[in-house]
Amino acid sequence: MKSLFADNMKKFEGYVIGKTLKYINDPSIISFAGGLPSNDVFPLDIIHKAAEKSLKEDWDHVLQYSPIIGEKELMLAIIDYLKKDNIHIGPENIMITTSGQHGLDLVGRLFLNPRDAIIIDMPTFGGAIAAFDMEDPEYIAIDMEEDGSDVKGMEAGIEDLLNKGKKPKFIYVVPDFQNPSGITTSLEKRYALLSLSKKHSIPIIEDSPYRELRYRGEHLPSIYSLDNNEGNVIGTYTFSKILCPGIRVGFNIGPPEVIKKFTFIKGANILNTPKLNQDICTAFLREYDLDAHFRNSIQHYAEKLNFFLEKMEEFFPKDKGIMWTKPEGGLFLWITVPEKINTLELFYMAIEEKVAFVPGDVFYPEGYRKYNAMRINFSYPTREQIVDGIRRLSEVIKKYSAKNKA
Repeated sequence: MKSLFADNMKKFEGYVIGKTLKYINDPSIISFAGGLPSNDVFPLDIIHKAAEKSLKEDWDHVLQYSPIIGEKELMLAIIDYLKKDNIHIGPENIMITTSGQHGLDLVGRLFLNPRDAIIIDMPTFGGAIAAFDMEDPEYIAIDMEEDGSDVKGMEAGIEDLLNKGKKPKFIYVVPDFQNPSGITTSLEKRYALLSLSKKHSIPIIEDSPYRELRYRGEHLPSIYSLDNNEGNVIGTYTFSKILCPGIRVGFNIGPPEVIKKFTFIKGANILNTPKLNQDICTAFLREYDLDAHFRNSIQHYAEKLNFFLEKMEEFFPKDKGIMWTKPEGGLFLWITVPEKINTLELFYMAIEEKVAFVPGDVFYPEGYRKYNAMRINFSYPTREQIVDGIRRLSEVIKKYSAKNKA
């Protein structure tokens, strides 16, 4: 049977993080691995009320197929919601997706032929790599800098490709509190990315799961808003981090011709997004006190992040050449260790000590892999788990270093 698989599927191994998480089903393991928001900030009241209302008043529509592009009321609610972020779009610029991951899959399917080139940061979101890998692209991966994308490095990569008679299909970035690094791209570099896009007519895919979750620093405009609807940017969004991930609803925004094609693809792969889930998102945007919700979420996560960073300073080895980012928002921080430490090997040692993280290599495409970093999620574990988990992880690093020195 394997001989009949499509060529790309023969080597495709799926979302590596998902496979890693199978090792942490043991409830005794403290997990810093999954990109999980905290259960403590889920707005259960509006979810209960919205679900009950939809099933009571509109059950015959809720339990049927719904429009491929999405429910009109949700689309209009999102259009209004985005105005406060200085994004002004119409219904022709938006399509509802079944999660942010679905939105990225649509991007890959629409733009990529096998071995087409794309420009990405390094490291970058492992889910995006998995989605794009489905189409077997060629990656031009450029190391991130402290203030975000290395735009000059990206331009050099683009010009090198152009000299070879090849042009990248898009530039993929996560400008706000990037997954996995936690880095935020500066305003200067957002303008530079947009300028690069316009200069070479290469669209930017701006992934924005966390924009509402800023804990310190100045709020920066999205690249999409800076483009003023000129059609150079496609935005992918999700309700997973601002509402809850179990709803599995997101949305893509962009030029009408792109949205139209996204809709065709969605109709061919998943057909529609459940109406009940969309109704819950509509109620969240229309009927809930969003300002209070985000204030509560920001306070909750900011306290956890500060506590996490304090415990890192307290427990982590001081003389091992270990560094970590201090994000302005989001759900992750990035730990870099000396190259002699392989975090994939370290992961299995950590599991034995009942603590988990995501090894850094999964955030690099094939051919660019690096093994001396790890992604840490601080939003989900309790304070007690944070203390115990950081202490355990620190001890694992010390054991690994001693073992490899001997």
